[in-house]
Amino acid sequence: MIDYSRVQSAQLAMQNAAYLLALKELLFQLADDDFILAYRGSEWLGLAPHIEEDVAFSSIAQDTMGHAVILYEMLEELGAGKADDLAQLRNPEDFRNAILVERRNGAGEYLENPHYDWAYAIARNYSYGLFKQIRLESLHNSSYLPLAQVSRKMLTELNYHLFHWQVWIRHLAESTEEARRRLEAALEKVWDDIGDLFSLGPLAAHMVNFGLIAGEELLLQRWKEKGKEVFHSIGLEWPGDPRVPQQNGRAGEHTDDLVQALATLSEVYRLDPTAKW
Repeated sequence: MIDYSRVQSAQLAMQNAAYLLALKELLFQLADDDFILAYRGSEWLGLAPHIEEDVAFSSIAQDTMGHAVILYEMLEELGAGKADDLAQLRNPEDFRNAILVERRNGAGEYLENPHYDWAYAIARNYSYGLFKQIRLESLHNSSYLPLAQVSRKMLTELNYHLFHWQVWIRHLAESTEEARRRLEAALEKVWDDIGDLFSLGPLAAHMVNFGLIAGEELLLQRWKEKGKEVFHSIGLEWPGDPRVPQQNGRAGEHTDDLVQALATLSEVYRLDPTAKW
């Protein structure tokens, strides 16, 4: 005779396990995006065009890193591991950030002949910031209440960041011919990498079905609508649909740029992960 109560309990346990797996995967995407981009932002310290921008960019990078910390701590609460270890000790293939955020700022190293591309910094941060805004708005309705709640706080801070980058986009587009040319070239580079930003990875269907976040197509559609409106307002030609990079960061496929970034980020922590800082 079939014990239907045990069958239902088993089904519920499987559903809960699937929900937890999809939730963790989403949190890793959110955290890793912010963690890596915040690092790239920190590399502009002392190299921004002027002192006021140096302070502003550093502040934005600090806020972004703070968002990553909150998300890694959520993962720790869900049993994924210690938050610091999740950020510092995972292998590159375990990261779920998009390719766009891991790209170097330009030629050279921060401590050795840095020849960074300011137009690229603006194009990347604006494009990512607009996507993050769309994603956080979607998370307001997430079935995971702690994520829905924290997304509201993050969005408040992000709106200031996005306004900052939008002012810079307009400034570069409307100043000299060289500035506009460099901005347009930077946007082309961003468009080459931006495709997997909208990917939810292998567990996309589960994330959507469990009500964790809106689907990929809807996120992309909303991003294009807002982006086109801004581009049109400042006379910039819309570069078209984002192109899909050869690798998909959401599936753990990354470039050597991420390997370099993680080696630098974790160099001190790996010396003694048990140390108290």
